[in-house]
Amino acid sequence: MNLPSRADNSIIQPRRLTNRRKLLSIGIHAIGLLPLLQLTVLWVRDSLTANPIQFIEQFFGRAALNLLMAVLAVSPLVTLSGWNALIPHRRTLGLYSFFYFVLHFLTFAVLDYGLNWGEILRLSAEKPFIIFGSLAGLILLVLALTSFEYWMKRLKQNWRRLHKAVYLAGALAVLHYALALKGSLATLSGDISRPLAMGALLTLLLILRLPAVRRRIIFLRHQIKK
Repeated sequence: MNLPSRADNSIIQPRRLTNRRKLLSIGIHAIGLLPLLQLTVLWVRDSLTANPIQFIEQFFGRAALNLLMAVLAVSPLVTLSGWNALIPHRRTLGLYSFFYFVLHFLTFAVLDYGLNWGEILRLSAEKPFIIFGSLAGLILLVLALTSFEYWMKRLKQNWRRLHKAVYLAGALAVLHYALALKGSLATLSGDISRPLAMGALLTLLLILRLPAVRRRIIFLRHQIKK
């Protein structure tokens, strides 16, 4: 029986690692493209409701928010699991989140209001949730533009400080979502279950990023491995 040599193992292991990375990358892109597939299926089935423009606008908004939560979940997941292979994919998820925000905004500004900026500004003054959503979008725009290696090298430590604004974008996006729905957080009435769930998830993800909590989790994870 011919057993694999050490040289053979040294070749097999990097190949397996490369294949796993490729599968993970495919999975990340599948997650990012899934909303488009879902919307296409709904369109083919003629299931875009009686107000398709509003449905599409809200659909893209939820997709942007869901992917933004996925971005914020990467570091806590790495802390909990030790699976560092997820870290390089934060940028991809972040770009997908920004992509869906752009589609959300274009549906609102172009299809819904025909680029009538006067009406859009008037509506923004009446409904603050539009301002919160716009601020979240502007933050995502800055983060998307500076997500490339050129800016990492140019900004150095400031790059990390700048990209911590993703937490503010997350908070603004959840607030935008909560205020946009027909419900009242003050009286806990109406359509508030999803915003509350998103707010709770965001709070949990931020708690898991606290240095003391993170150190404790890593310590417990190492203890369990022993």
